[in-house]
Amino acid sequence: MAAPSEDGVHAPMPGRCGFYVAKKSRFCKMIVSAGKQLCGEHATHEMEDETTKKRIPCPLDPKHTVNEDQLQKHLRKCNSREKPKPVYYVQDVNSGSEDGTATFREQIPISSLSDVQLENLINKLEKACNGLVPILEDRMLLHKALQEALNDPKNGESASKHLKQQASILGNMDRLGLLESGRCYVEFGAGRGKLSHWVDTALGGTENTHFLLVERATTRFKVDGKHRKQNSLFERLHIDIQHLCLSKVPLLIQKNLQVVGIGKHLCGAATDLALRCLLERCATVDEEPSKRLKRDVIEPAANSSTSGDASGHDGSVPIAGIVIALCCHHRCDWKHYVGKSFFQALGLSEEDFSFFQRLSSWATCGIRKKPDDSSTSHAVSSELENNADHHDLEDQLQNFSSDSLQRLLTVEERENIGRLCKLLIDRGRIHYLQQKGYRADLQYYTDTAVSLENVLLTAVPSHSALL
Repeated sequence: MAAPSEDGVHAPMPGRCGFYVAKKSRFCKMIVSAGKQLCGEHATHEMEDETTKKRIPCPLDPKHTVNEDQLQKHLRKCNSREKPKPVYYVQDVNSGSEDGTATFREQIPISSLSDVQLENLINKLEKACNGLVPILEDRMLLHKALQEALNDPKNGESASKHLKQQASILGNMDRLGLLESGRCYVEFGAGRGKLSHWVDTALGGTENTHFLLVERATTRFKVDGKHRKQNSLFERLHIDIQHLCLSKVPLLIQKNLQVVGIGKHLCGAATDLALRCLLERCATVDEEPSKRLKRDVIEPAANSSTSGDASGHDGSVPIAGIVIALCCHHRCDWKHYVGKSFFQALGLSEEDFSFFQRLSSWATCGIRKKPDDSSTSHAVSSELENNADHHDLEDQLQNFSSDSLQRLLTVEERENIGRLCKLLIDRGRIHYLQQKGYRADLQYYTDTAVSLENVLLTAVPSHSALL
């Protein structure tokens, strides 16, 4: 749109585009060519110059445009072009199998179930959780490496909450003997890389310690860019966990280091993908994932760590331990879920899993007022926005507002159902780790006032002594 002329609207800066961006309530800040009023992106809005070249949406990313006569040149350098895959990229190597998905294709809305069906569903959940300890042990620890940062008076509420969680994660790592030099720490869903930063700080930059930061998204203000020490190495792997084959990462091949998998609030299915990435045997370069999955079913012993090596990689990448703060169980996916056999042993199906993973959101967003209160939506929104670790506010609110079961249960009952769903899903992960030869555990690592997602999953090889 053309620049508005209403009072109070400033003119564009000299040499900058004169297109007014209504969404941002300001003029475009792109530099324009000599004699032009609009930048190339907004030149299609300039009508007075009939010689203006026609711009078309980029076929690789329609969010930006390009001169039609320069399309081929643009496609060769467009940032959205398909880039060469790294050597450790193996398509869907950590994906789960499609077994069972043919019988359940469409997700049935919980709101469409009758009261009797909903009651039967909850009874099935409680029966499945019978015998499972609903209250986890509190292991809210600290580590001296973060003591100074925690006491910094300049910390805001959000920074303080993150530091408390990171301090407890490091404290639990130290308890398990996982803070040692000569290892490679793989941080899944690394974001800015703050957790790896504090692990490096706790180790004091000891020799032969490396960090692999796995993140599929482009991240700003990365802290690993500040690490330029000789004794520690930070390397980013810009890849989806689903396609990461650890045994093909050059660093791990060259250094032959023990690996410790870590993550802070690894969202939903990403946790299952990370566990497979660490513990499953990686396919060879010329082997399709479907063949690999079929082979693993036929040869389960070859993929088990019970033969003496708890690496799960046939000795190629030894895994010393796993420490992951869990998050967003309602974003789990049956295809990738590692606890399928656990669910099936309890007589539960993929459809049951679908219901339970959505009901799990009640543990974190079922704590507000009744739905007939006009302030409910705002109250829930405020609660989740204040919790800095929630990744998907929209999905959480949808699960909260659309479930007809709210009229049948109290707030406390809904919370308890959500926690049972989370516990059941996590117990499937514990079962998977135990089958791989690990001693696995769940514990509360921080207070709910710090984060509503306050459960930590830890695992070490069975022959290791827990401190």
